[in-house]
Amino acid sequence: MRHVDLTTRATAPTAAASATNATRPTASPGGGAGFGSLLNDVASEVTAYIQHGDADGGAASALSAEGALLRARATGLIMDGADNADGVAAPNAVARPPQQQAFLDSIAPWARQAAAQLGVAPELVQAHAALESGWGQRPLRVEGGASSHNLFGIKAGPRWNGATGDSTTTEYVNGAALTTRERFRAYPDAASAFQDYARVLLDNPRYRSALNTGNDAQAFAQGLARGGYATDPDYASKLARIAGKLQGMAD
Repeated sequence: MRHVDLTTRATAPTAAASATNATRPTASPGGGAGFGSLLNDVASEVTAYIQHGDADGGAASALSAEGALLRARATGLIMDGADNADGVAAPNAVARPPQQQAFLDSIAPWARQAAAQLGVAPELVQAHAALESGWGQRPLRVEGGASSHNLFGIKAGPRWNGATGDSTTTEYVNGAALTTRERFRAYPDAASAFQDYARVLLDNPRYRSALNTGNDAQAFAQGLARGGYATDPDYASKLARIAGKLQGMAD
């Protein structure tokens, strides 16, 4: 991918998944009593399934449509989006992998702080961290293998006086991808990484057009790309795509 050299002065610094609407079982002709009975039956089904599992392979198939939907919610298969009046997952519902959701939750407080400083939506900062770190699964490491907590791929230029870590990365020269070994900044914790990230963007006039873009993922991504944050020619589109999905606008 990319990692461009950003040298500024150094300083040191869980969101829950989107709520979903409750399933709305069709009320019986008798009115409220029938609705309550159905709701209780479904709740009992799901409770029994969660407690006893599916050891014989038949419990899941025995659940009603409403019970199956609630079971999907309970096991995390439906994490975002809403359901329509018939209890069917809406087309824009997103079943985000648990590993990705755990990463987003773990960085949510710091993403909100950085986003407030930058004048952008927290999802845009989370998307940037996800892109640069492979959803937290490709952390830059220091000598000895410990994480550098550098979730944004910020290089250690000549004016950086803090800790560093060398890592292999990909740079694009005239459209060609080249593997290189570069030196990156290292932080004592993730909070420090987010604080430095915000300072880098605020202190460098190259990124001015990315600031105060609110919920506009395209404007934020293009502002970073134009400022030279990365050498990947597709960087802006990759970042905007991830940010759009986090904002519930999956393509």
